[in-house]
Amino acid sequence: MSHIVVIGAGQAGSSLCAKLRSLGHDGPITLIGEEAQPPYQRPPLSKAYLLGDMALERLYLRPGSFYAEHDIDLRLNTTVEAIDRAGKKVIITGAQGGEALPYDMLALTTGSIPRHLPGKIGGELQGVHVVRTLRDVDAMEPEFVEGRRVLIIGGGYIGLEAAAVAAKKGLKVTLVEMAERILQRVAAPETSDFFRALHAAHGVDIREGVGLETLHGEVRVTGARLTDGSELEVDFVIAGVGITPATELAVTAGLEIDNGIKTDAHGRTSDPAIWAAGDCASFPYRGSRIRLESVPNAIDQAEVVAENMLGAAKDYIAKPWFWSDQYDVKLQIAGLNTGYDRIITRPGAKEGSVSFWYYAGDTLLAVDAANDPRAYMIGKRLIEAGKSPDPVAVADPATDLKALM
Repeated sequence: MSHIVVIGAGQAGSSLCAKLRSLGHDGPITLIGEEAQPPYQRPPLSKAYLLGDMALERLYLRPGSFYAEHDIDLRLNTTVEAIDRAGKKVIITGAQGGEALPYDMLALTTGSIPRHLPGKIGGELQGVHVVRTLRDVDAMEPEFVEGRRVLIIGGGYIGLEAAAVAAKKGLKVTLVEMAERILQRVAAPETSDFFRALHAAHGVDIREGVGLETLHGEVRVTGARLTDGSELEVDFVIAGVGITPATELAVTAGLEIDNGIKTDAHGRTSDPAIWAAGDCASFPYRGSRIRLESVPNAIDQAEVVAENMLGAAKDYIAKPWFWSDQYDVKLQIAGLNTGYDRIITRPGAKEGSVSFWYYAGDTLLAVDAANDPRAYMIGKRLIEAGKSPDPVAVADPATDLKALM
């Protein structure tokens, strides 16, 4: 019976182990995680959990009893120091000390790590936070007191979600984005305009084309100087400046890296006994190579990798979709907008709902739907089916979207 070891106890790691058991693998499975908690959801951390609307237990992906009941050896508070590819074992350090754990097959689901502000500009001062783990959010939660001043660095989805929570809790929020507009890397100007107006209506001071020059403070952050020369007094700071794939173990082990741990279409790395899935893995997609940072990808890719570890030889065909919750708006995104050259705006049926349809020529690439689940679902089905409706018809509110299928 082959021993499968999975490094990374997040969404992908938990999904991979569960899928292995559901497919009938009866050999030993070990799931290794650095954190103290069993695998949990990350998206609610910066939203419902931070707002106090979700209890800790509801974050867990599966009940704590699941792993024992399915004979999955869950090792928490455990660090993998190295992968010995020649000896097919991982060197771990945990509560019980060091150990060399043998494997027949190994899966890397190590996820990603947040970028931190450099120490030379004050990034190591107390009161400077990132949003990635339960520990991160628990550390910043006491800061969210009505009337306090928070500076958020970065106008991507993480930064905007943190701004929404802070504004709802009555804080004075300033958000700075170095690029010309918020969401510039991931969305069209129309989507940026929608969310800029939404945050302005809730009192958030958004400054675009402005970066952080330095943070002030002796031990704890007390202020900031921005690249336009302006000075701010702040009580705490949240850095939402992106994430990078967690590849350190793979690099040290000599695996091929290409914007993440390089895998083939089956999820296998450059070592035939090692696989990868989730945020840390890059894979072939429509003639190029991509890495997707999303819960749906972590689940779907991990489950395909589990099948392939048991011999399925099945290509992973990604169906990208994402979401973001800000105030009372749910943004749902279908597809990847890379290469778009025009945007079709379609008003939704309800007040405040709208969708933005990304086209490259006559080809539909992606849809951003704000409080418009119907537009999202139909857009997603069209993209996955390779169908591109007439943009004129999409723009006409009188058009029944379902008829475009």
